Amino acid sequence: LSDLSVPEWEEITRLACDIRERIDDYYGVCRGKILATLFYEPSTRTQMSFQTAMLRLGGRIIGFDNPGNSSVSKGESLKDTVRVVSGYADIIALRHPLAGAPKAAALYSRVPVINAGDGGHLHPTQTLTDLVTLRNEKGTFSGLCIGLCGDLKNGRTVHSLIKAMAGFSGNRFVLISTPDLGVPPYIKDYLAASGCSYQEMDNLAEAMPLLDVLYMTRIQQERFFNEEEYLRLKGCYQLDEAMLRLAPADMPVLHPLPRIDEISTDVDNDPRAAYFDQVHNGVYIRMAIILALLGIPDPLTGKTVLDH
Repeated sequence: LSDLSVPEWEEITRLACDIRERIDDYYGVCRGKILATLFYEPSTRTQMSFQTAMLRLGGRIIGFDNPGNSSVSKGESLKDTVRVVSGYADIIALRHPLAGAPKAAALYSRVPVINAGDGGHLHPTQTLTDLVTLRNEKGTFSGLCIGLCGDLKNGRTVHSLIKAMAGFSGNRFVLISTPDLGVPPYIKDYLAASGCSYQEMDNLAEAMPLLDVLYMTRIQQERFFNEEEYLRLKGCYQLDEAMLRLAPADMPVLHPLPRIDEISTDVDNDPRAAYFDQVHNGVYIRMAIILALLGIPDPLTGKTVLDH
């Protein structure tokens, strides 16, 4: 996200909202373009939303969702894979378990590379999805008390969202986790450097009345070194309808999904449950990102979103 300025984030999220309202006007603007989705880790929402985004823009898709079915299984390096695929496609979406892999891939690619998640590091397109959802739910990116609950240590969506929202004025954070799952020191350093206030809590119920937004996350089994440690922490935070009554009436609940047991299904019908809208917003923001990085003008305004 540091590759874009705050005004550029706002412009891209505005474009995503326009696409959401008038999606038929954008069909075909990427006709003849190809998106390569290179997913070295499992994914449902991110991969399918990228594919849906390109198809709705009239483009085509290539790629893999299992490196075992590609030359990676033969020992091909990320560098070589990207060099080859960037000769086939106009843009690449890359998910990789190693932090920094998309940035490294961009050094060798002939075409733009989108970070679709790199290990426990960052997930910038999910954060832009979150921003579109906040824009729809709260009408502002500033002056919010944002609660983040669950695995804040390994949650790349959490790290990305904190870094993004710290760029807007008047935001403060409530970090809700066990001591073992707290945000990494570099995130706290980032908050301190940004002048953002935050407090750490371990009790979700006590935090609820304080919040303008609640961002729930799952305990990520794939980030633990042993199952015993995962099972010890699994289920330590669970949001249900009874607990939601402690929150303000206009506090949306976001979640990057998939959920396991951290949000009860009895929350789904509450008007504050925004996580399924959040998933659908992922298509619109990824359509906007593809247009922006390919330098294709917005058909409604005739202008490109990014000038670099």
